[in-house]
Amino acid sequence: MPAPRKYPLELRERVVRMYRTAEPKPVIRRMAEELGVHHEALRGWIRQAEAHDRLPGAAAAMVDEPHPPARTARATFTAGGSPVIFVFRQPSAWMSV
Repeated sequence: MPAPRKYPLELRERVVRMYRTAEPKPVIRRMAEELGVHHEALRGWIRQAEAHDRLPGAAAAMVDEPHPPARTARATFTAGGSPVIFVFRQPSAWMSV
């Protein structure tokens, strides 16, 4: 289960839109202070939105999807009942059975 977000997604989208439409571009630290968000959070949101815009359509859609687990473990049991755990880097097809 992912950790709860400190700032709602609506606020994040609205703040990024405000930054993008502002002319001249505001100082991120000052804008963050005025809006009550941490300046590094705002900077990260802006960078992520810019990177998202540079990606082609299919790749941009994949950015918002959760990542697959980096490693998966599967336990098998010996005749004596003790577990033997195998760790795989990528889940294989037989693990979904």
